[in-house]
Amino acid sequence: MIWSEQQRKIAAQYSSKDDIPVAERRYKCHSCHLIVDETPCPVCGERNMEIMCPLDTCNCSHEIASSIEYCPLCGEPVCPECGSHDVVQISRVTGYLQDVSGWNAGKQQELKDRQRYSVV
Repeated sequence: MIWSEQQRKIAAQYSSKDDIPVAERRYKCHSCHLIVDETPCPVCGERNMEIMCPLDTCNCSHEIASSIEYCPLCGEPVCPECGSHDVVQISRVTGYLQDVSGWNAGKQQELKDRQRYSVV
């Protein structure tokens, strides 16, 4: 992912999503799948909403990406082509494919630190 100069400034401005001022926050409602500016969700009333990363593009049209990158602000996996944070990362570490979102923090960090090679 080639981050724009404006995106790099945003990533440098905050050390985490929690540092974003409340007035500037957007939230992802996983119940009704909307992006809203307030909590609780004005549509469904969901109170447990995730603060949305300001670098999230939200619209990924790529079904499968052969590689993964990580957001410089929140550290979450992103689509390497468009920067969307709405990706599911899978790995074949244990011999079969599985979603890594259920892994503990240590195992997820190990996945991020892994060296990746391509055969040319």
